[in-house]
Amino acid sequence: MKGKVIVKDVYVYSEEMNLTVLKTSLFFTGDGFTAYDCKGEVVFRVDTYGPDSRDLGELVLMDATGGCLLTVRRKRPSLHNRWEGYLGEREEGEKPIFSVRRSSIIGRSNVTVELYSNPTEEYQIEGSFAQRNCTFFNADKVSMAEIRRKVDAYANVVLGKDAFSLSVKPGFDSAFAMGLVLVLDQIHVDDFADNRVDVDPISDDSNHSS
Repeated sequence: MKGKVIVKDVYVYSEEMNLTVLKTSLFFTGDGFTAYDCKGEVVFRVDTYGPDSRDLGELVLMDATGGCLLTVRRKRPSLHNRWEGYLGEREEGEKPIFSVRRSSIIGRSNVTVELYSNPTEEYQIEGSFAQRNCTFFNADKVSMAEIRRKVDAYANVVLGKDAFSLSVKPGFDSAFAMGLVLVLDQIHVDDFADNRVDVDPISDDSNHSS
């Protein structure tokens, strides 16, 4: 199957690619994500999280050897929590190749991905990344990738949310898909922070009424 190369052609496979993605704690330098194939070999990694990272609004997706594949960067200011993706390690003045934004700033909504090389080509990400249950659809509403909870095949137990599956359909750039995972994770972190602020006054009121 002929695929659409967005980041690098070696990551566009003729068969479905099932990756196991592990997210580590955000409290130590060098944390982030590591994605493994079905043989347990590292395919992608991200270790720009942590207090020593150069910019928490910019994350770099690397291959197994540390080569930079893709940079995703938060666009400021942005009402829709927009992120943009750049090939390789972003340099000053470089133009992005895609953008990711919420479809709406009101309530929970889908995420829209637009390719700058082709304004008519876009993807929708539907579902809940927080619950590790979402699907990437193309403009024809065909599933291109899915994020699901990881199940331990031996114990038949659903693992925690720090380990999940990323299944990429044939012909879809898996490096691009992994880059979108980084953005979804950051949007989820922002949502958590916003919700925490909203909850505090409610808990204070309940304390006063008791």
